[in-house]
Amino acid sequence: MDCTAQRIPYRQTGYFTNIVLDYLDQAEKLRPFFSNPPTLQGIKKAIEARKKCNIDRAMLVNELKKQYANSATSDSVSKNIESLLSVDTFTICTAHQPNILTGPLFFIYKILHVIKLVEHLNKSLQEFKFVPVFYMGSEDADLDELGHINLNGEKLVWSTKQTGAVGRMKIDAAFVKLLSVVEGQLDVLPFGKEILRLVKECYKEGVDIQSATFQFVNALLGEFGLIIFLPDNAAFKKKMIPIFKDDLLNQTPSGIVEKTSQKLGETYKIQANPREINLFYLKDNIRERIIYNNSKFKIANLATNAGGNSKLSFSQEEMMEELQNHPDRFSPNVILRGLYQETILPNLVFVGGGGELSYWLQLKDLFAHYKTPFPVLLLRNSFLVIEKKMQEKISKLGFTIEDFFLPEQDLVNMVIARESKNATKLNGTLSETEQLYEQIKKQAAAVDFTLTDHVEALRAMTIRRLHELEKKMLRAEKRKFGDHQRQIHAIKEKLFPTGSLQERYDNMLAYYARWGKDFISKVYEHSLKLEQEFVILTET
Repeated sequence: MDCTAQRIPYRQTGYFTNIVLDYLDQAEKLRPFFSNPPTLQGIKKAIEARKKCNIDRAMLVNELKKQYANSATSDSVSKNIESLLSVDTFTICTAHQPNILTGPLFFIYKILHVIKLVEHLNKSLQEFKFVPVFYMGSEDADLDELGHINLNGEKLVWSTKQTGAVGRMKIDAAFVKLLSVVEGQLDVLPFGKEILRLVKECYKEGVDIQSATFQFVNALLGEFGLIIFLPDNAAFKKKMIPIFKDDLLNQTPSGIVEKTSQKLGETYKIQANPREINLFYLKDNIRERIIYNNSKFKIANLATNAGGNSKLSFSQEEMMEELQNHPDRFSPNVILRGLYQETILPNLVFVGGGGELSYWLQLKDLFAHYKTPFPVLLLRNSFLVIEKKMQEKISKLGFTIEDFFLPEQDLVNMVIARESKNATKLNGTLSETEQLYEQIKKQAAAVDFTLTDHVEALRAMTIRRLHELEKKMLRAEKRKFGDHQRQIHAIKEKLFPTGSLQERYDNMLAYYARWGKDFISKVYEHSLKLEQEFVILTET
């Protein structure tokens, strides 16, 4: 895959929220909501803060080794895991749920960003070692979000009846059926068979989604030394018992985050709303909210003793006993997930999307309360990939790639303004009309001053009618450029499917099937580190 790369400001794309854009600008009004800026100096300060916080590195390394015990582990991954025993080794982390077959493109982009940043930091701060970590949010139960992919413009859905945490769900006949549809679309492409072979090796019937995703990501990116962190782990969660207990008994986290959110909400839309209890109960095929009602801890949406073998209502004493004996049955929601991550990992930087950064900005006071270092927040890299034939179509229409970030109708109007032989704007006529009515108003006022209001009403009505005429003239002229409109619409649909960014919609498999591993190599090559710009990759 030969390509060129160009960058544009995130603000120019029109696809990012005010809170994200202000964070990129390090706006003063956001300063109270984060600790250190996403700069080399900010990371140095984060190192100093992290050094003061004890991490059970031996436990972390031991559990990671167990997670990799039955996987093909590259030398770089093994060395990175071992290096975590050193107090001078730190992690750079991103996180995402186990979307089937990696879900949207940015799943891969954000991990490659972490890997590229680690490479940069290992060169820039050689007295320390940095390792890349992908935190797999395998306890997420939102199958509607995680159980589909968009491949070549078609939405393919995993129609399973399984419930609970998606990471614990098993590859079933419905998933195998979905894979057959994927195969039909990719098999004819240059590297289709290669990626399909890997998919089939990882996503075997009977394997759970967490394991399949682990194997797939490890196969794709393990050579970079990427450590995949699986939080569905009793030993890791045991370290969270004091915080989980405080959440259950005192609802401390919700009170803290609510106050922070109120301050942040004075200027920005709030991304995440805390609940009284920010834990789910996770067991077998259920992941449901824990609620406190009538002196009992109950599992939302489930009857007590459902099925006769699951006690789903607990007294306070029983709930504390359950937490102590089975910490793995407690799953943090978005409010506590980051705290869990930063409690277990010696982490410095969290790389996330706009939505993730927005909710992390609600959490600084929560981290301060539990004396846990707040990581540097870095917006993940974004890419738009342009195939050669698409670039040729854009050029033929007389546009640049940057133009296509504009609304579709703006592009159509630009074509008409550039190529139409007929004037559709009444600018000069409108000015002349305004001047005419000014003269009429003066003449009428000389006769009777009260007539000026009537003249002004006539002027407003005439100008409004002329604007309506102008719109009709433009619509009539547009009909002459139907072919241009269709071409513009087709390009917009390809680059910005359903009005969204390509990376939030398309799945990686089609890109790999077209360009092979070279696609990952090129994204890695052009991934930015601490720079914050939108990257356009154009095939040459």
